[in-house]
Amino acid sequence: MIPLIGYADKLSGRPGEKVAVKVSSELGGSYRAELVRVISGDPNPAGPGVRTVPVEAAFEGEYPARPQRAHLGSHMTAALRGPLPSRFTLRATIWPTKPDKGRQGIMSLIDGSGNAMAGLSIGPDGAVLTVGGVAVAVGKALLPRTWYQVQAVINLDAGTLRVTQAPVHGAGVVDDTGDAETTLSADAAAAAAVAHARSVIIAAVTETDSASHFNGKIEAPAILSDGAETPLAAWDFSRDMASLTVSGVGPLAGDGALVGAPVRAMTGSNWDASQMCWHHAPDQYGAIHFHDDDIADAGWQTDFEFEIPTDLRSGVYAVKLTQGAHWDMIPLFVCPPKGRRMADLCVVVPTFTYVIYANQARAEFGPEWKARAAEWGSYPYNAAEYPQFGLSTYNDHTDGSGICHTTWHRPIFTLRPGYHAFGNKTSGSGLRHFPADTHLFAWLDAKDIPFDIVTDWELHHEEVELLAGYPAVSTCSHPEYHTTQTLNAFRDYRDRGGKLAYLGGNGFYWRVALHPEMDGLIEVRRAEGGLRAWASEPGEYYHAFNREYGGTWRRNARPPQQLVGVGYTTQGDFEGTHYRRQEGADHPDAAWIFDGVEDQVIGDFGLCGGGAAGYELDRVDSRLGTPPNVHVLATSEDHPASFQLPPEEWLTHVKTWAHAPADELIRADMVYFEVPGGGAVFSSGSITFCGALPVNGFDNNVSRILENVFRRFLETGAGAS
Repeated sequence: MIPLIGYADKLSGRPGEKVAVKVSSELGGSYRAELVRVISGDPNPAGPGVRTVPVEAAFEGEYPARPQRAHLGSHMTAALRGPLPSRFTLRATIWPTKPDKGRQGIMSLIDGSGNAMAGLSIGPDGAVLTVGGVAVAVGKALLPRTWYQVQAVINLDAGTLRVTQAPVHGAGVVDDTGDAETTLSADAAAAAAVAHARSVIIAAVTETDSASHFNGKIEAPAILSDGAETPLAAWDFSRDMASLTVSGVGPLAGDGALVGAPVRAMTGSNWDASQMCWHHAPDQYGAIHFHDDDIADAGWQTDFEFEIPTDLRSGVYAVKLTQGAHWDMIPLFVCPPKGRRMADLCVVVPTFTYVIYANQARAEFGPEWKARAAEWGSYPYNAAEYPQFGLSTYNDHTDGSGICHTTWHRPIFTLRPGYHAFGNKTSGSGLRHFPADTHLFAWLDAKDIPFDIVTDWELHHEEVELLAGYPAVSTCSHPEYHTTQTLNAFRDYRDRGGKLAYLGGNGFYWRVALHPEMDGLIEVRRAEGGLRAWASEPGEYYHAFNREYGGTWRRNARPPQQLVGVGYTTQGDFEGTHYRRQEGADHPDAAWIFDGVEDQVIGDFGLCGGGAAGYELDRVDSRLGTPPNVHVLATSEDHPASFQLPPEEWLTHVKTWAHAPADELIRADMVYFEVPGGGAVFSSGSITFCGALPVNGFDNNVSRILENVFRRFLETGAGAS
């Protein structure tokens, strides 16, 4: 167990809004909580260090310690509106993904204390029916990723139990069809109690037993009277696809509540591939994919709640917890009051990307990572060792399917000041996402450039009006994941005369959807092309949350080049090189960007990967939407052999989409262009660009270029005073 850790019910808020903080401590006694402003989150001794400033807050003080646990696994629970008859059938169609795992619940009847009285389940010996202490199994193993109808017939009058299983699409070469029967020897009172079950659970034996949670798809769960096809209780998973509630059908069926956010809009046993979009043929998408490691909310109790002070300036903060030698910092991005701007620069924090990567367990984790964490005093916990809070959408579920739902309602290791993603020496600080973005925040602080913070959550809900009036808007180092609303907001801001700085690489790449009923729950579908951690199954490319087609924005006809002039072109190990100045840097429209910079080589240094052009890089491409008036200011060079093109850049094994040699596409382009109406865009084209800013006390050519950009943007942007 982790000694001290917590999370809040939101990642961002405005003055006057309430924040609920949930803490788990294994240490006994009490812990201390306080509010700090985060200036820098890089634990590298060669950099600015982890720097925070205490901020007075009403909640500061000591709180009693208590342990709290997160229960992984998804299921559905529904009340039964009356007693069951003495003879009834449990039936469901299933697509198991780990049939050789131990007992996994399909449908359980639950008493008033939450105990399983009877149930239909599967295990290594096929379908199993259990009533009290009596169990009967078919005795034939189920094949993974194969559709079966499983059924349990309970006859309390005759005292018999019967269980069957049969493949939906006919017998194959494996003998997996069968049935088994036994008699009840329990006394009549115990047997009769089954008929008085209070509720039903789908996809688990009990709610709190994660080991019994089902892995795979379930469709059409139903309870029927003996010999009747009209259900006493049934649940149709093809309806209200975006909801966490499933309407019950039949006189005994209460509405079902989905716990743990299992995946909806999944192809069912009757999917015939005639439609790839679930809302064109919803009757073929009547399945839900459950997993034993799903999580939507850790469900911890609140330890304390506070109101964001009305006089707190916009910025990056954290609730800091300390107890003895142990500490945790829970980030909070404080926006300005709604409808007001407190600074001329607005930095949009990519919380969707942070949460998509939340608790990523990387293959590179190992002794080097732990040694560095110990040496630097870095954040010491990693999801590769502590998976109990759920992993990221860059990981797989235990059944091998990709994780497509993520949530901020849980402790998130990767969202901590001082957390490093990489531990090898060539990675430098090895920072990604929030800790890496503090390089920008620390630089703004050092240059005394006031800025407001908003996040993509506010941008999604308030759209371009949130940015209206800011002379300049900046991204962070990796704004990869966007909804339609956030992408539109950036475009509309630019086209209305705004000055936009894109300071990262591989940005505006994937499309995501937000759950309409639960803030903090995000969906991604890894459809078709793109550099994918896993691939969605055919027919499962459309989001359940909002009906939109998933995948990359490039596959949705909105490649990043249309917005910021450059788009993702290559990725390598976490290492970087430099840019070389190009003719565009001397163009009259752009020469001011290089005022005070005579160097031909730019950014051959950096805390992340050792160079300003590294890890994930973007380039111009007119066919993808780079405007003709773009000025290429600098282009990177000399990238190591680890840098390769992503799948979307290849047509064959030798022919690229751009019809250019592959090595010419492995580069970052730093660009500037203007937009009719007064708008303009500066793009760095590299994910490690901001990692160069702190070098030499924030005095270097990358720092000077960005300062030139921001000073000019703030002077000339729409709404500039």
